[in-house]
Amino acid sequence: MRIAKLGVVGAGTMGSGIAALAASAGVPVVLLDVAAPQGDRTAPAKAGLERARKARPAAFMDPGRASLITLGNLEDSLELLRDCDLVLEAIIEQPAPKQALYARLEPLLKPTAIVASNTSGIPMQVLTEGRSARFTRHFLGMHFFNPPRYLHLLELIPTKETDPQALDAVRHFSEGVLGKGIVVAKDVPGFVANRLGVYGMVAAMKGMMESGLTIDEVDTLTGPLLGRAKSATFRTADITGLDVLLHVSKGLSASTGEDFSMPEWVETLAASGRLGDKTSGGFYKKVGKDITTLDWHTLEYGPQRKVDDPALGALLKEPLEKRLPMAAKLPGKYGDFVRNYLLRMSHYVLRTTPEIAYDIVAVDRGIEWGYAWEAGPCQQMDALGHDFLKEGFARLGLEVPPLLHKAKDGAFYHEREGNWNYLAFAGTYEKVPPIPGQIALDAVRSRKGAVVESAPDANLLDLGDGVLLLEARSKMNTMGAGVLAMLRKGLDRVADGKFVGLVIGNDDQRAFSAGADLSAVVGQVQAADWKGLDAMVRYFQEGAMLVRSAPFPVVAAPHGLTLGGGAEYALHADRIQAHAELYMGLVEAGVGLIPAGGGTKELLFRFTEQLTPYDEADPFEAVKRAFKVIAMATTSTSALEARSLGFLRPVADRITMNRDRLIADAKARVLDLAPDYVAPVPRTITALGREALGNLMYAGWAMREGGQITEHEVRIARELAYVLSGGDGPPRTVTEQDILDLEREAFLRLLGTKETQERIAYMLKTGKPLRN
Repeated sequence: MRIAKLGVVGAGTMGSGIAALAASAGVPVVLLDVAAPQGDRTAPAKAGLERARKARPAAFMDPGRASLITLGNLEDSLELLRDCDLVLEAIIEQPAPKQALYARLEPLLKPTAIVASNTSGIPMQVLTEGRSARFTRHFLGMHFFNPPRYLHLLELIPTKETDPQALDAVRHFSEGVLGKGIVVAKDVPGFVANRLGVYGMVAAMKGMMESGLTIDEVDTLTGPLLGRAKSATFRTADITGLDVLLHVSKGLSASTGEDFSMPEWVETLAASGRLGDKTSGGFYKKVGKDITTLDWHTLEYGPQRKVDDPALGALLKEPLEKRLPMAAKLPGKYGDFVRNYLLRMSHYVLRTTPEIAYDIVAVDRGIEWGYAWEAGPCQQMDALGHDFLKEGFARLGLEVPPLLHKAKDGAFYHEREGNWNYLAFAGTYEKVPPIPGQIALDAVRSRKGAVVESAPDANLLDLGDGVLLLEARSKMNTMGAGVLAMLRKGLDRVADGKFVGLVIGNDDQRAFSAGADLSAVVGQVQAADWKGLDAMVRYFQEGAMLVRSAPFPVVAAPHGLTLGGGAEYALHADRIQAHAELYMGLVEAGVGLIPAGGGTKELLFRFTEQLTPYDEADPFEAVKRAFKVIAMATTSTSALEARSLGFLRPVADRITMNRDRLIADAKARVLDLAPDYVAPVPRTITALGREALGNLMYAGWAMREGGQITEHEVRIARELAYVLSGGDGPPRTVTEQDILDLEREAFLRLLGTKETQERIAYMLKTGKPLRN
């Protein structure tokens, strides 16, 4: 079974978001909703697509991919689903309407078509009542998390009747094409993530009331401090929608017999029409540019009061395995809340896991991927310590769950000979199942002989099959002296013949590289070491050119933040294998500089060469394009946008939808290129000189006159224009080194200005750009 075309029924928040994700991946989609009673009968589906177009964060990776979505309604357009390979239902969360839809679909769809429900908790066995054996063999649950583009988890819920081939086809499509992390859940109410996640949300709300805390305080305590997402409890609820949460909590209470009830004031809030982001407000409300917070006592909004506690700030700097036990020892009401919340959540997870999941790994991955936790609940319990749990359960009058009794040596996970093992329900320890297609660098590092060379800021790892990896490990993987030195060592090792090529990448979920190490630059500026600064920039440029000219393939695997110097090194690789979520840009203008690690040169050469096949093309268009991208510090919001901006090449560079597979895909590119590889030849172009410089400077002057840029930004634009024009003389043939020299000189001139130094200092202090 191969899934090439997707049908989605229901153009609400989830249905339109799933359609946008699939279209972003290049999959044709049919999106249907109810027929409007009058006027344009397809209006509900059109409204859903428009909602996805305008969604923030963006639902589409490229707005142009919306053209892959065909719209219709359930009365006039059901035939559009006839040739779909997978039809995903995402309509109202009630069994009867879903069952009625399936009855209409069964005689229409082709025999091999698979039908799935995006229900957030209705058991599959309920939904398939009355359907034929053929239908049930090709039916399963596909529970996406909101927003579908950004949350990695997809729960698959097969029934006992589901054909294993249908399950495999959906899993293959979901992992490889949509980029999802798959957890196969049991067919029970709430499945894995919702069952545990909703319990945790209710526990946080009730704990807040018991401790007399505010919404702002609880979101501070249940966010990154405990390894959770920044949206924590109440911001997550606003994103989900209070109506959805109340519906799910009531459904779970009814189906499980457990108490998932939300506090009465939440019911009152929802009844007043305040449902979160989909309405004018929820637990938070935006007023102009300000965010206000609900007072849960009065249901009125007031100024947001962020918690300013030095102890919490200090904890956030610690790694999670240290942060959690330290958070559990906090004094006062914050400590009481955190301890009770962690204990109640942990107890529920331990008691419920055997009922809802096939193993604890599914629970950990489900919560980590579905709610953006740093680590799953069982991993977090190991960090807290099993004695803490047992003592805490006794204090709260809770029995110790059997799963905790079975854990040996106080751990659910053990590492043995480089392999991680988990506690199975039978009490034995089994090998953690690998994520399909993933090369996990933790596993590589633990393999004997795989760490070829190691330093505090970077590693060289043997990925196997003759491929070497440069792994940056500096703060936000910045391209500092340690990383650059290790890069050269890596290039030398490959050149020696033991390896066939190099991958530049890492498995940090946040960033490929946040850029060059500005702190090192500041130190030399303060010492007035201009000769040393010149040597530093030369060294950085030389490293980029060594990547470009290496006599073997070098593949960069950028993902997440790929900024400044990190983007420059990626641009010089033979190929880029990018993750779909790529935020790539040459952002040096934000700190009063221009790219001087070869980025300015590379965009100028790349854009100029792209015009070569067209005799009538104006070469100034290439200069103007590079000027605009660099001067505006334009950063992509996806790999598809990075391609349209010119950071990724149309054919040579590829996109991986699933982050778990990025390193493996990059390795495969090296192995594909390695046989008979020939290094790129040196390049020359014609620099346009003073005419281009004049045109670019006029644009800068006009923006200054219009009040759009500051005087210093005019200076930055002038330096950038000078480099891109190849100076202010007549047109001339220039080499890459000619433009690199101009880059470096302009960089150092700007670095010598007070305004640029102020911008750098402000960025290092606040993490935000300064306009001066």
